[in-house]
Amino acid sequence: MGKGTTLVHCDRTDIGRRRLKNQDSKAVLPPSSPQQYRTRGWLFLVADGMGAHAAGEMASAIAAERVPLLYEKDTQRSPPLKLRHSIEHVNTEINAQGESASECKGMGTTCTVLAILPRGALVGHIGDSRVYRIRGRTVEQLSRDHSLVWELETAGGMTREQAAGAAPKNIITRSMGPHPRVDVDIEGPFPIEENDVFVLCSDGLSGQVADEEIGLFATELDPRDSAAALLGLSLVRGAPDNVTVIVARAGAEEVSKTLPSDEPWPINDGEIIRPKGHPIPWKMLVACGVSFFLSLVFFSNWRTSAGLMTPILMIATACAGFLAFATLMAVFLKFLSTPSPRVRVLPVGKLLGKGPYRSYDCSPTEPLLEGIVTSLEGAVDTLGEADRERTVEIVTRMRQHVADGRFHEAVVAATEGLALYTHWLEAKRRSEADVTHGKENPSLHRPA
Repeated sequence: MGKGTTLVHCDRTDIGRRRLKNQDSKAVLPPSSPQQYRTRGWLFLVADGMGAHAAGEMASAIAAERVPLLYEKDTQRSPPLKLRHSIEHVNTEINAQGESASECKGMGTTCTVLAILPRGALVGHIGDSRVYRIRGRTVEQLSRDHSLVWELETAGGMTREQAAGAAPKNIITRSMGPHPRVDVDIEGPFPIEENDVFVLCSDGLSGQVADEEIGLFATELDPRDSAAALLGLSLVRGAPDNVTVIVARAGAEEVSKTLPSDEPWPINDGEIIRPKGHPIPWKMLVACGVSFFLSLVFFSNWRTSAGLMTPILMIATACAGFLAFATLMAVFLKFLSTPSPRVRVLPVGKLLGKGPYRSYDCSPTEPLLEGIVTSLEGAVDTLGEADRERTVEIVTRMRQHVADGRFHEAVVAATEGLALYTHWLEAKRRSEADVTHGKENPSLHRPA
């Protein structure tokens, strides 16, 4: 059984280009021992807050802090059950917080959680943040968006493009916090192979970067470089929303393993299921009636019989009578019985949910890389002279690599260009912050 020590991960978040606050939150909870890896595994979380003032920021921060804490403290339940319970419990906390203060009224957040366990990857999900698995040259979306666009596509018979054009993409149909109770999607556990890459992100990333591009960077680069490149590509394309991404690559010790001794996972707490009134057991009543009728027939024939038939009919009458009585007693006891707790379990090797929901080929191709080159090229004019010259050189190099069929080298060059843009943007923000801070505090600029 693996120890969970070969997983490599990186997480990044950014305020984006148009927001005044970062309402995204994230969390990473590593196992501290092999035993802890077997019981709760790795835990990754992305939350995208919603609400005026600081309400969305508060909601996502509560989710990022409390869900991992409750998940870790719950040592009695199975992983899917304690993942569901922790999300449901924190939903109640956020709702109570929102109801207690007018400025927090209606605050909410998405909450997408990935647990890496010896049995596989388990997903707990509310909202439109996403979890992807990249294996080889295929990127799969393991979570489904709780959004109006997704509902129009899946239930309305529209294509993805038609649904995106028919409804605003920022309308979500399910979130954590606005209501006292929430329906949590639990998916998996999806089998894990060595070098599988998992990506969690807010819609600030998935709204600007295509699924195939996410898979491309995750496959070609290590988690640190791919997380930086994905963030950089979103920023280059305008990043109208906060951007958060976590990239985790599984190693040899995270490969899914099951043993004959593994127990099924309980997926409820054994609640008592009480039907609305007792259903009438018609089959048993029919059997009782037939048995009673036969006993009468045998009895009447027995009284007029003679010879060998007499004992045979006596035995038949007794058997039919006993069967009628036993069936009647069974019906009577069924009506008197109290429903007992019913525990549902997930057998080893079976999955919860219906994921993966989408699957795309993320092989490096000329059109795919050209889209990244074009985005970098479009950002050149915003850079300073030195950075502009370097970016033009990188774009030229990328196009040459693509023309030569050296796609990996083109991806590495793109990473260099995106990092250059990110560093320029961060320096620009620091400069603007210094100017603003200096205006608010003139003493900072007085001669010594």
